[in-house]
Amino acid sequence: MIEAFFLPGSQGAIFAIYHPPASGVIERGGVLYAPPFAEEMNKARRMAALQARRLAAAGFGVLIPDLYGCGDSGGDFAEARWDIWRDDLSRCRDWLLGRGHHRLVLWGLRLGALLAAELAGERAMQRLLLWQPVLDGERFLHQFLRLRLTADRLKGGDETMARLQERLAAGQALDVSGYELSPELAAAMQQARLQTPPADCRVDWFELANAADRPLLPASRRIVDGWRTGGVAIHARTLAGEAFWATQEIAVAPDLLAATVAALVEQP
Repeated sequence: MIEAFFLPGSQGAIFAIYHPPASGVIERGGVLYAPPFAEEMNKARRMAALQARRLAAAGFGVLIPDLYGCGDSGGDFAEARWDIWRDDLSRCRDWLLGRGHHRLVLWGLRLGALLAAELAGERAMQRLLLWQPVLDGERFLHQFLRLRLTADRLKGGDETMARLQERLAAGQALDVSGYELSPELAAAMQQARLQTPPADCRVDWFELANAADRPLLPASRRIVDGWRTGGVAIHARTLAGEAFWATQEIAVAPDLLAATVAALVEQP
């Protein structure tokens, strides 16, 4: 039976949904989801729920939280901070451990992959699952701010990226597509980079493209090759599917769902 509840967080309640392992199936461990940023999180909710159900049917206990300031958790988006989100995920990890899941998978989507990679070196994280990871927080922040620039130009405005960055540096929050971005969160995002996991943490890295035979993005390939050289066991591949976190209508990538279950089940 799926459980919906609140976990105590450092700043406010953390809303979470837990998909327990199916009865009669060998328990394979716990999976903790690190969600993407802002509207990408909402667009990805269906995929996250579908994947959680499939993993639960395969014997995993899956915890899907809304981080502080997001969705049904405590706080407003303007109050969200990178370190609070990290602490939220750490508390969720401890909750999974308390439920008896001693082998944990940290599953990060888009910007959530940066948070997941930061936490991968902490205790009990044997595996890292990355879906279309953001590699550079600064570049991602600029892409997010361009949403405001586009909306401003449609209204005949003359805002520039430089002016937006100056306002953030001066301590002013910015409204971007209905999300109030604090200067503190923007500064943390600007400094975030995809961190190398420890050598004993196995990594599964999936990207979506128009066709399954497309190679990884060049920047992704450089990071994957570097991790391998450093001794990280990493399985990376491209799958056919829509960028469901960014489509106008809610979309699903069936091949990604199936490949994720197969990877976690076949490589314990």
